[in-house]
Amino acid sequence: METTKWILDPAHSELTFKVKHLMISNVKGEFKKFSSEFTGDDFTKAKIHVSIDAASIFTNDDNRDQHLKSADFFDVENYKEISFEGTSFTKVDDENYQLKGMLTIKDVSKEVTLQVEFGGINKDPWGNEKAGFSINGKINRKDWGLNWNAALETGGVLVSDEVKISADIQFAKQA
Repeated sequence: METTKWILDPAHSELTFKVKHLMISNVKGEFKKFSSEFTGDDFTKAKIHVSIDAASIFTNDDNRDQHLKSADFFDVENYKEISFEGTSFTKVDDENYQLKGMLTIKDVSKEVTLQVEFGGINKDPWGNEKAGFSINGKINRKDWGLNWNAALETGGVLVSDEVKISADIQFAKQA
């Protein structure tokens, strides 16, 4: 029996995050290089794998990006990849799913739960079959040893522990 393989379409996909800064506003960032694939037409049984190039982090500020790449945060010299391995994909209703899996950052693996909205399947003008998903979730960065912070004079901290993750992704069905 042949199994369908779906591969991430990077031109139509983004992986972003938001973190509260100074306790008053959000700073957004993204990972510019990542790949993902899964096999099967039944998404609830699919094996989902995501690989993220940690050094591809981009927040529109070179100094902040360099700090995030340093040992204070992602330590990209020693930990080049962030990975996610899906362990379950449960249908909630016709459009919504819950994705659980192991997120590994700096050799620390923890289970995360993400909310997934299935956008559907359609063909592009060249006849390629595509599947679209929107993914949202939250993690506590300290669970992966991303502990750096600075106290504020007025109380509170410079960077929140909670990080909101969001992805809009398209997969291309392989022949």
